[in-house]
Amino acid sequence: MSYIIKGDTGEWEVVIGLEVHAQVISKAKLFSGASADFGAEPNMQVSFIDAGMPGMLPVINAHCVQQAVRTGLGLKAKINKRSIFARKNYFYADMPQGYQISQYDMPIVGEGILVLDMPDGSTRSIGIERLHLEQDAGKSVHDMHATKSFIDLNRSGVALMEIVSKPDLRSPEEAGLYLKKLRSILRYLGTCDGNMEEGSMRCDANVSVRPVGSTELRTRCEIKNVNSVRFVMQAIEHEAMRHVDVWESGGKIDQETRLYDSNKNETRAMRSKEMAHDYRYFPDPDLLPLEFDDAFIAGITSTLPELPDDKKARFMKDHGLSAYDAGVLVAEQENALYFEEAAQGVDAKLANNWVSTNLFGLLNARGIPITESPISAKNLGRLLQLISDNTLSSRMAKDVFETMAETGKDADAIVAEQGLKQITDTGAIDTAIDQIMAENADKVEQYRSGKVQLMGWFVGQVMKATQGKANPGVCSELLKKKLES
Repeated sequence: MSYIIKGDTGEWEVVIGLEVHAQVISKAKLFSGASADFGAEPNMQVSFIDAGMPGMLPVINAHCVQQAVRTGLGLKAKINKRSIFARKNYFYADMPQGYQISQYDMPIVGEGILVLDMPDGSTRSIGIERLHLEQDAGKSVHDMHATKSFIDLNRSGVALMEIVSKPDLRSPEEAGLYLKKLRSILRYLGTCDGNMEEGSMRCDANVSVRPVGSTELRTRCEIKNVNSVRFVMQAIEHEAMRHVDVWESGGKIDQETRLYDSNKNETRAMRSKEMAHDYRYFPDPDLLPLEFDDAFIAGITSTLPELPDDKKARFMKDHGLSAYDAGVLVAEQENALYFEEAAQGVDAKLANNWVSTNLFGLLNARGIPITESPISAKNLGRLLQLISDNTLSSRMAKDVFETMAETGKDADAIVAEQGLKQITDTGAIDTAIDQIMAENADKVEQYRSGKVQLMGWFVGQVMKATQGKANPGVCSELLKKKLES
Protein backbone atom coordinates (compact mmCIF):
# COMPACT_ATOMS: atom_id res chain seq x y z
CA MET A 1 0.00 0.00 0.00
CA SER A 2 1.87 3.02 -1.28
CA TYR A 3 2.18 5.97 1.08
CA ILE A 4 4.53 8.62 -0.25
CA ILE A 5 5.07 12.00 1.39
CA LYS A 6 5.86 14.69 -1.18
CA GLY A 7 8.30 17.14 0.38
CA ASP A 8 10.06 20.21 -0.93
CA THR A 9 13.23 18.25 -1.67
CA GLY A 10 11.64 15.08 -3.03
CA GLU A 11 9.53 12.10 -2.08
CA TRP A 12 9.79 10.32 1.26
CA GLU A 13 8.86 6.83 2.43
CA VAL A 14 7.76 6.03 5.98
CA VAL A 15 9.25 3.04 7.82
CA ILE A 16 7.17 1.63 10.68
CA GLY A 17 7.69 -1.06 13.29
CA LEU A 18 5.10 -1.82 15.97
CA GLU A 19 5.51 -3.11 19.51
CA VAL A 20 2.23 -4.46 20.83
CA HIS A 21 1.71 -5.17 24.52
CA ALA A 22 -1.02 -7.80 24.77
CA GLN A 23 -2.36 -8.76 28.19
CA VAL A 24 -2.43 -12.52 28.60
CA ILE A 25 -5.84 -14.02 29.31
CA SER A 26 -5.16 -15.55 32.72
CA LYS A 27 -6.95 -15.58 36.04
CA ALA A 28 -3.72 -14.84 37.91
CA LYS A 29 -0.72 -12.60 37.35
CA LEU A 30 2.62 -13.66 35.85
CA PHE A 31 4.52 -14.25 39.08
CA SER A 32 1.83 -14.18 41.78
CA GLY A 33 -1.59 -15.65 42.52
CA ALA A 34 -3.32 -12.24 42.65
CA SER A 35 -6.30 -11.80 40.34
CA ALA A 36 -5.69 -10.26 36.91
CA ASP A 37 -9.34 -9.29 36.33
CA PHE A 38 -10.13 -5.79 35.07
CA GLY A 39 -12.29 -3.27 36.91
CA ALA A 40 -11.66 -3.89 40.61
CA GLU A 41 -11.40 -1.06 43.13
CA PRO A 42 -7.85 0.38 43.37
CA ASN A 43 -5.27 -1.81 45.13
CA MET A 44 -7.68 -4.68 45.80
CA GLN A 45 -5.76 -7.22 43.69
CA VAL A 46 -2.20 -6.85 44.97
CA SER A 47 0.03 -9.54 46.46
CA PHE A 48 3.21 -8.92 48.46
CA ILE A 49 5.17 -9.76 45.29
CA ASP A 50 3.24 -7.18 43.23
CA ALA A 51 3.87 -4.57 45.91
CA GLY A 52 7.64 -5.20 45.85
CA MET A 53 7.85 -6.29 49.48
CA PRO A 54 11.36 -7.44 50.55
CA GLY A 55 11.96 -11.17 50.55
CA MET A 56 9.04 -12.04 48.28
CA LEU A 57 10.05 -14.46 45.51
CA PRO A 58 8.30 -14.69 42.11
CA VAL A 59 6.84 -18.00 40.93
CA ILE A 60 6.15 -18.41 37.22
CA ASN A 61 2.52 -18.89 36.13
CA ALA A 62 2.63 -21.96 33.87
CA HIS A 63 -0.62 -20.97 32.14
CA CYS A 64 0.93 -17.69 30.97
CA VAL A 65 3.86 -19.63 29.50
CA GLN A 66 1.43 -21.86 27.60
CA GLN A 67 -0.44 -18.79 26.32
CA ALA A 68 2.79 -17.25 25.01
CA VAL A 69 3.77 -20.44 23.20
CA ARG A 70 0.24 -20.73 21.82
CA THR A 71 0.50 -17.18 20.46
CA GLY A 72 3.89 -17.88 18.93
CA LEU A 73 2.52 -20.94 17.15
CA GLY A 74 -0.40 -18.85 15.86
CA LEU A 75 2.13 -16.38 14.41
CA LYS A 76 4.05 -19.24 12.74
CA ALA A 77 7.03 -18.27 14.85
CA LYS A 78 10.02 -20.14 16.21
CA ILE A 79 9.42 -21.39 19.76
CA ASN A 80 12.57 -21.19 21.87
CA LYS A 81 12.72 -24.17 24.22
CA ARG A 82 15.04 -22.24 26.53
CA SER A 83 14.45 -18.63 27.54
CA ILE A 84 15.57 -16.39 30.37
CA PHE A 85 13.81 -13.76 32.48
CA ALA A 86 15.79 -10.60 33.11
CA ARG A 87 15.46 -7.54 35.29
CA LYS A 88 14.94 -4.32 33.35
CA ASN A 89 15.98 -1.59 35.75
CA TYR A 90 14.29 1.81 35.75
CA PHE A 91 12.29 3.82 38.25
CA TYR A 92 8.62 4.68 38.09
CA ALA A 93 6.46 5.45 41.09
CA ASP A 94 3.97 2.79 40.01
CA MET A 95 6.66 0.07 39.73
CA PRO A 96 7.44 -0.70 43.39
CA GLN A 97 10.23 -3.25 42.73
CA GLY A 98 12.33 -0.64 40.94
CA TYR A 99 12.67 -3.01 37.99
CA GLN A 100 10.46 -4.89 35.56
CA ILE A 101 10.79 -8.64 35.10
CA SER A 102 10.99 -9.09 31.35
CA GLN A 103 12.99 -11.01 28.75
CA TYR A 104 15.87 -9.55 26.79
CA ASP A 105 18.27 -11.51 24.59
CA MET A 106 16.63 -14.93 25.03
CA PRO A 107 12.84 -14.52 24.56
CA ILE A 108 10.31 -17.34 24.62
CA VAL A 109 9.32 -16.80 20.95
CA GLY A 110 11.55 -15.85 18.02
CA GLU A 111 10.86 -14.81 14.45
CA GLY A 112 7.42 -15.28 12.90
CA ILE A 113 5.14 -13.82 10.26
CA LEU A 114 1.78 -12.09 9.98
CA VAL A 115 -0.05 -11.88 6.63
CA LEU A 116 -2.02 -8.73 5.82
CA ASP A 117 -5.12 -8.87 3.62
CA MET A 118 -4.76 -5.81 1.40
CA PRO A 119 -7.77 -3.85 0.07
CA ASP A 120 -7.00 -4.86 -3.53
CA GLY A 121 -7.26 -8.56 -2.68
CA SER A 122 -3.50 -9.17 -2.49
CA THR A 123 -1.59 -10.18 0.64
CA ARG A 124 1.57 -8.82 2.24
CA SER A 125 3.76 -10.58 4.79
CA ILE A 126 5.04 -8.64 7.81
CA GLY A 127 7.89 -10.10 9.83
CA ILE A 128 7.59 -10.70 13.58
CA GLU A 129 10.92 -10.08 15.35
CA ARG A 130 10.07 -11.67 18.71
CA LEU A 131 7.52 -12.23 21.43
CA HIS A 132 8.53 -12.08 25.04
CA LEU A 133 6.76 -12.29 28.38
CA GLU A 134 6.95 -9.51 30.93
CA GLN A 135 5.04 -8.10 33.89
CA ASP A 136 3.00 -4.93 33.65
CA ALA A 137 3.54 -1.87 35.86
CA GLY A 138 0.88 -0.30 38.05
CA LYS A 139 -1.01 2.87 37.27
CA SER A 140 -0.40 6.44 38.40
CA VAL A 141 -3.59 8.46 38.92
CA HIS A 142 -3.15 12.23 38.59
CA ASP A 143 -6.72 13.56 38.46
CA MET A 144 -8.00 12.78 41.97
CA HIS A 145 -6.19 15.52 43.85
CA ALA A 146 -4.91 19.00 43.01
CA THR A 147 -1.37 18.44 44.32
CA LYS A 148 -0.99 14.68 44.81
CA SER A 149 -0.79 11.62 42.60
CA PHE A 150 -2.13 8.23 43.66
CA ILE A 151 -0.90 4.74 42.83
CA ASP A 152 -3.09 1.78 41.85
CA LEU A 153 -1.15 -1.51 41.80
CA ASN A 154 -3.95 -3.74 40.49
CA ARG A 155 -2.17 -4.03 37.13
CA SER A 156 1.25 -4.49 38.72
CA GLY A 157 2.49 -7.96 37.77
CA VAL A 158 -0.19 -8.68 35.17
CA ALA A 159 1.25 -10.86 32.39
CA LEU A 160 1.99 -9.16 29.08
CA MET A 161 3.18 -10.51 25.75
CA GLU A 162 5.26 -7.92 23.92
CA ILE A 163 4.99 -8.70 20.22
CA VAL A 164 7.58 -6.82 18.17
CA SER A 165 7.28 -6.49 14.39
CA LYS A 166 10.13 -5.93 12.00
CA PRO A 167 10.23 -2.47 10.35
CA ASP A 168 8.28 -3.82 7.38
CA LEU A 169 5.21 -1.57 7.50
CA ARG A 170 5.08 1.29 5.01
CA SER A 171 1.91 3.28 5.73
CA PRO A 172 -0.52 4.19 8.51
CA GLU A 173 -3.11 2.04 6.75
CA GLU A 174 -0.83 -1.00 6.81
CA ALA A 175 -0.22 -0.40 10.53
CA GLY A 176 -4.00 -0.39 11.07
CA LEU A 177 -4.42 -3.62 9.09
CA TYR A 178 -1.58 -5.20 11.09
CA LEU A 179 -3.16 -4.34 14.44
CA LYS A 180 -6.58 -5.59 13.37
CA LYS A 181 -5.15 -8.86 12.05
CA LEU A 182 -3.01 -9.40 15.15
CA ARG A 183 -6.00 -8.72 17.40
CA SER A 184 -8.07 -11.19 15.38
CA ILE A 185 -5.44 -13.92 15.75
CA LEU A 186 -5.08 -13.31 19.50
CA ARG A 187 -8.85 -13.56 19.95
CA TYR A 188 -9.07 -16.76 17.90
CA LEU A 189 -6.30 -18.24 20.04
CA GLY A 190 -7.92 -17.07 23.28
CA THR A 191 -4.64 -15.57 24.50
CA CYS A 192 -5.68 -11.87 24.67
CA ASP A 193 -9.08 -10.23 24.39
CA GLY A 194 -7.63 -7.34 22.34
CA ASN A 195 -9.66 -4.73 24.23
CA MET A 196 -7.66 -1.56 23.63
CA GLU A 197 -10.15 0.61 25.57
CA GLU A 198 -9.45 -1.36 28.77
CA GLY A 199 -5.71 -1.33 28.13
CA SER A 200 -5.37 -5.07 27.50
CA MET A 201 -3.79 -4.31 24.13
CA ARG A 202 -1.56 -1.26 23.71
CA CYS A 203 0.74 -0.21 20.91
CA ASP A 204 4.07 1.58 20.67
CA ALA A 205 4.81 2.76 17.13
CA ASN A 206 8.40 3.24 15.93
CA VAL A 207 8.46 5.73 13.04
CA SER A 208 11.18 6.99 10.71
CA VAL A 209 11.33 8.26 7.13
CA ARG A 210 13.79 7.96 4.26
CA PRO A 211 13.99 9.20 0.65
CA VAL A 212 12.08 6.98 -1.78
CA GLY A 213 14.49 4.41 -3.20
CA SER A 214 16.80 4.47 -0.18
CA THR A 215 17.37 1.35 1.93
CA GLU A 216 18.85 3.06 4.98
CA LEU A 217 17.09 3.04 8.32
CA ARG A 218 17.20 6.57 9.69
CA THR A 219 16.73 7.60 13.32
CA ARG A 220 13.35 6.56 14.64
CA CYS A 221 11.08 7.87 17.35
CA GLU A 222 8.81 5.72 19.47
CA ILE A 223 5.22 6.82 20.13
CA LYS A 224 4.20 5.19 23.40
CA ASN A 225 1.00 3.57 24.66
CA VAL A 226 -1.50 4.39 21.92
CA ASN A 227 -4.82 2.74 22.75
CA SER A 228 -6.81 2.58 19.53
CA VAL A 229 -6.17 1.53 15.94
CA ARG A 230 -7.41 4.88 14.66
CA PHE A 231 -5.10 6.84 16.98
CA VAL A 232 -2.11 4.69 15.98
CA MET A 233 -2.75 5.55 12.32
CA GLN A 234 -3.18 9.25 13.08
CA ALA A 235 -0.06 9.33 15.26
CA ILE A 236 2.08 7.67 12.57
CA GLU A 237 0.86 10.08 9.90
CA HIS A 238 1.60 13.12 12.06
CA GLU A 239 5.01 11.83 13.18
CA ALA A 240 6.08 10.95 9.64
CA MET A 241 5.22 14.46 8.45
CA ARG A 242 7.18 15.92 11.38
CA HIS A 243 10.25 13.88 10.42
CA VAL A 244 10.09 15.06 6.82
CA ASP A 245 9.81 18.68 7.94
CA VAL A 246 12.84 18.31 10.25
CA TRP A 247 15.05 16.58 7.66
CA GLU A 248 14.13 19.02 4.89
CA SER A 249 14.84 22.04 7.09
CA GLY A 250 18.37 20.76 7.70
CA GLY A 251 17.65 19.51 11.23
CA LYS A 252 18.32 16.17 12.86
CA ILE A 253 15.89 13.68 14.42
CA ASP A 254 16.76 12.70 17.97
CA GLN A 255 15.92 9.17 19.05
CA GLU A 256 13.31 9.70 21.71
CA THR A 257 10.06 8.51 23.17
CA ARG A 258 7.01 10.63 22.35
CA LEU A 259 3.39 10.77 23.44
CA TYR A 260 0.44 11.24 21.10
CA ASP A 261 -2.22 13.82 21.98
CA SER A 262 -5.38 12.74 20.11
CA ASN A 263 -7.18 16.00 20.95
CA LYS A 264 -4.52 18.12 19.23
CA ASN A 265 -3.42 15.39 16.79
CA GLU A 266 0.23 15.90 17.63
CA THR A 267 3.13 14.08 19.26
CA ARG A 268 5.22 15.56 22.08
CA ALA A 269 8.65 14.59 23.37
CA MET A 270 8.51 12.52 26.54
CA ARG A 271 12.14 11.48 27.12
CA SER A 272 15.25 10.57 25.19
CA LYS A 273 15.05 6.98 24.02
CA GLU A 274 16.92 4.60 26.28
CA MET A 275 19.19 2.01 24.72
CA ALA A 276 19.40 -1.49 26.14
CA HIS A 277 22.46 -0.75 28.29
CA ASP A 278 20.61 2.08 30.00
CA TYR A 279 18.23 -0.49 31.49
CA ARG A 280 21.13 -2.53 32.96
CA TYR A 281 19.53 -5.84 31.98
CA PHE A 282 20.74 -8.91 33.84
CA PRO A 283 19.21 -12.38 34.41
CA ASP A 284 16.77 -12.37 37.31
CA PRO A 285 18.53 -14.30 40.09
CA ASP A 286 15.20 -15.42 41.56
CA LEU A 287 14.01 -17.18 38.38
CA LEU A 288 15.59 -20.23 36.74
CA PRO A 289 15.80 -20.41 32.93
CA LEU A 290 12.48 -21.41 31.40
CA GLU A 291 12.90 -24.75 29.66
CA PHE A 292 10.47 -27.16 27.96
CA ASP A 293 10.63 -29.93 25.35
CA ASP A 294 9.08 -30.82 22.01
CA ALA A 295 6.29 -32.75 23.69
CA PHE A 296 5.20 -29.58 25.53
CA ILE A 297 5.05 -27.63 22.26
CA ALA A 298 3.28 -30.50 20.45
CA GLY A 299 0.64 -30.65 23.18
CA ILE A 300 -0.19 -26.97 22.69
CA THR A 301 -0.07 -27.28 18.89
CA SER A 302 -2.74 -30.00 19.03
CA THR A 303 -5.18 -27.58 20.69
CA LEU A 304 -4.86 -24.72 18.19
CA PRO A 305 -8.10 -23.62 16.50
CA GLU A 306 -8.53 -22.97 12.79
CA LEU A 307 -6.99 -19.51 12.46
CA PRO A 308 -8.26 -16.62 10.26
CA ASP A 309 -6.01 -17.28 7.23
CA ASP A 310 -6.88 -20.98 7.12
CA LYS A 311 -10.56 -20.31 7.68
CA LYS A 312 -10.57 -17.69 4.92
CA ALA A 313 -8.96 -20.15 2.49
CA ARG A 314 -11.54 -22.80 3.39
CA PHE A 315 -14.47 -20.40 2.96
CA MET A 316 -13.16 -19.50 -0.49
CA LYS A 317 -12.62 -23.13 -1.50
CA ASP A 318 -15.65 -24.83 0.07
CA HIS A 319 -18.21 -22.02 -0.16
CA GLY A 320 -17.06 -20.22 -3.30
CA LEU A 321 -16.78 -16.86 -1.51
CA SER A 322 -14.56 -14.06 -2.78
CA ALA A 323 -11.39 -13.17 -0.89
CA TYR A 324 -13.04 -9.97 0.31
CA ASP A 325 -16.26 -11.62 1.55
CA ALA A 326 -14.37 -14.44 3.25
CA GLY A 327 -12.01 -11.92 4.86
CA VAL A 328 -14.91 -9.92 6.30
CA LEU A 329 -16.51 -13.04 7.78
CA VAL A 330 -13.37 -14.46 9.40
CA ALA A 331 -12.09 -11.18 10.88
CA GLU A 332 -14.00 -12.00 14.08
CA GLN A 333 -14.34 -15.63 15.14
CA GLU A 334 -17.92 -15.15 16.36
CA ASN A 335 -18.97 -13.86 12.93
CA ALA A 336 -17.41 -16.85 11.17
CA LEU A 337 -19.11 -19.30 13.54
CA TYR A 338 -22.47 -17.58 13.07
CA PHE A 339 -22.13 -17.69 9.27
CA GLU A 340 -21.25 -21.38 9.20
CA GLU A 341 -24.27 -22.32 11.32
CA ALA A 342 -26.64 -20.11 9.30
CA ALA A 343 -25.30 -21.46 5.99
CA GLN A 344 -25.98 -25.12 6.76
CA GLY A 345 -28.14 -26.61 4.01
CA VAL A 346 -28.43 -23.40 1.96
CA ASP A 347 -26.40 -21.60 -0.69
CA ALA A 348 -23.34 -20.09 1.00
CA LYS A 349 -23.40 -16.93 -1.11
CA LEU A 350 -27.04 -16.33 -0.13
CA ALA A 351 -26.06 -16.82 3.52
CA ASN A 352 -23.11 -14.43 3.15
CA ASN A 353 -25.33 -11.73 1.65
CA TRP A 354 -27.81 -11.94 4.51
CA VAL A 355 -25.17 -12.10 7.25
CA SER A 356 -22.88 -9.38 5.85
CA THR A 357 -25.64 -7.01 4.75
CA ASN A 358 -28.87 -7.54 6.68
CA LEU A 359 -27.53 -8.92 9.96
CA PHE A 360 -24.44 -6.72 10.23
CA GLY A 361 -26.58 -3.71 9.33
CA LEU A 362 -28.97 -4.56 12.15
CA LEU A 363 -26.15 -5.06 14.66
CA ASN A 364 -24.41 -1.82 13.65
CA ALA A 365 -27.66 0.13 13.95
CA ARG A 366 -28.20 -1.21 17.47
CA GLY A 367 -24.53 -1.01 18.45
CA ILE A 368 -24.37 -4.61 19.67
CA PRO A 369 -22.00 -7.52 18.96
CA ILE A 370 -23.12 -10.64 17.13
CA THR A 371 -23.14 -12.55 20.41
CA GLU A 372 -26.13 -10.40 21.42
CA SER A 373 -27.95 -10.73 18.10
CA PRO A 374 -31.76 -10.92 18.51
CA ILE A 375 -31.77 -13.43 15.63
CA SER A 376 -29.87 -16.64 16.28
CA ALA A 377 -27.82 -18.29 13.55
CA LYS A 378 -30.22 -21.23 13.57
CA ASN A 379 -33.24 -18.97 13.05
CA LEU A 380 -31.56 -17.02 10.26
CA GLY A 381 -30.64 -20.31 8.63
CA ARG A 382 -34.29 -21.36 8.70
CA LEU A 383 -35.30 -18.07 7.05
CA LEU A 384 -32.76 -18.74 4.30
CA GLN A 385 -34.24 -22.21 3.79
CA LEU A 386 -37.69 -20.65 3.29
CA ILE A 387 -36.18 -18.40 0.60
CA SER A 388 -34.41 -21.33 -1.04
CA ASP A 389 -37.54 -23.50 -1.30
CA ASN A 390 -39.58 -20.55 -2.65
CA THR A 391 -41.81 -20.35 0.41
CA LEU A 392 -40.78 -16.69 0.71
CA SER A 393 -39.71 -14.13 -1.84
CA SER A 394 -36.73 -11.91 -1.03
CA ARG A 395 -39.09 -9.01 -0.29
CA MET A 396 -41.22 -11.12 2.03
CA ALA A 397 -38.10 -12.50 3.71
CA LYS A 398 -36.92 -8.97 4.55
CA ASP A 399 -40.25 -8.28 6.25
CA VAL A 400 -39.97 -11.54 8.19
CA PHE A 401 -36.37 -10.66 9.14
CA GLU A 402 -37.46 -7.31 10.57
CA THR A 403 -40.22 -8.98 12.57
CA MET A 404 -37.76 -11.58 13.85
CA ALA A 405 -35.45 -8.78 15.00
CA GLU A 406 -38.28 -6.99 16.82
CA THR A 407 -40.03 -9.97 18.41
CA GLY A 408 -37.40 -12.69 18.69
CA LYS A 409 -39.81 -15.17 17.09
CA ASP A 410 -38.60 -17.71 14.55
CA ALA A 411 -39.39 -17.46 10.84
CA ASP A 412 -41.89 -20.33 10.72
CA ALA A 413 -44.02 -18.79 13.46
CA ILE A 414 -44.11 -15.40 11.72
CA VAL A 415 -44.98 -16.94 8.34
CA ALA A 416 -47.82 -18.92 9.93
CA GLU A 417 -49.17 -15.93 11.89
CA GLN A 418 -49.14 -13.53 8.94
CA GLY A 419 -50.01 -16.01 6.18
CA LEU A 420 -46.94 -15.03 4.21
CA LYS A 421 -46.40 -18.19 2.20
CA GLN A 422 -45.40 -17.32 -1.36
CA ILE A 423 -47.78 -18.29 -4.15
CA THR A 424 -46.11 -20.60 -6.66
CA ASP A 425 -49.34 -22.16 -7.91
CA THR A 426 -49.55 -21.13 -11.58
CA GLY A 427 -53.33 -21.36 -11.57
CA ALA A 428 -53.73 -18.67 -8.91
CA ILE A 429 -51.19 -16.42 -10.66
CA ASP A 430 -52.86 -17.07 -14.04
CA THR A 431 -56.17 -15.89 -12.64
CA ALA A 432 -54.64 -12.64 -11.34
CA ILE A 433 -52.88 -12.00 -14.66
CA ASP A 434 -56.04 -12.59 -16.70
CA GLN A 435 -58.00 -10.13 -14.55
CA ILE A 436 -55.33 -7.42 -14.80
CA MET A 437 -55.02 -7.82 -18.58
CA ALA A 438 -58.80 -7.62 -18.96
CA GLU A 439 -58.97 -4.44 -16.88
CA ASN A 440 -56.05 -2.79 -18.71
CA ALA A 441 -56.56 -3.62 -22.37
CA ASP A 442 -54.99 -0.32 -23.41
CA LYS A 443 -51.69 -1.15 -21.66
CA VAL A 444 -51.75 -4.65 -23.15
CA GLU A 445 -52.02 -3.08 -26.60
CA GLN A 446 -49.19 -0.64 -25.82
CA TYR A 447 -46.95 -3.52 -24.72
CA ARG A 448 -47.73 -5.48 -27.86
CA SER A 449 -46.97 -2.39 -29.93
CA GLY A 450 -43.42 -2.35 -28.62
CA LYS A 451 -43.57 -0.61 -25.23
CA VAL A 452 -41.95 -3.62 -23.47
CA GLN A 453 -40.91 -1.57 -20.45
CA LEU A 454 -44.51 -1.96 -19.26
CA MET A 455 -43.58 -5.48 -18.16
CA GLY A 456 -42.44 -4.03 -14.83
CA TRP A 457 -45.81 -2.35 -14.37
CA PHE A 458 -47.68 -5.60 -15.05
CA VAL A 459 -45.47 -7.52 -12.57
CA GLY A 460 -46.14 -4.87 -9.96
CA GLN A 461 -49.91 -5.15 -10.50
CA VAL A 462 -49.83 -8.93 -10.10
CA MET A 463 -47.74 -8.61 -6.92
CA LYS A 464 -50.22 -6.06 -5.62
CA ALA A 465 -53.18 -8.29 -6.45
CA THR A 466 -51.57 -11.22 -4.62
CA GLN A 467 -50.48 -9.05 -1.67
CA GLY A 468 -46.85 -9.55 -2.63
CA LYS A 469 -47.10 -13.33 -2.37
CA ALA A 470 -46.70 -14.29 -6.02
CA ASN A 471 -43.35 -15.77 -6.96
CA PRO A 472 -41.75 -12.98 -9.07
CA GLY A 473 -39.99 -15.43 -11.39
CA VAL A 474 -43.13 -17.45 -12.08
CA CYS A 475 -45.12 -14.24 -12.45
CA SER A 476 -42.73 -12.76 -15.05
CA GLU A 477 -42.63 -15.98 -17.05
CA LEU A 478 -46.43 -16.32 -17.21
CA LEU A 479 -46.91 -12.63 -18.02
CA LYS A 480 -44.44 -12.79 -20.90
CA LYS A 481 -46.26 -15.78 -22.43
CA LYS A 482 -49.70 -14.18 -22.16
CA LEU A 483 -48.70 -10.71 -23.32
CA GLU A 484 -46.85 -12.02 -26.33
CA SER A 485 -49.46 -14.61 -27.38
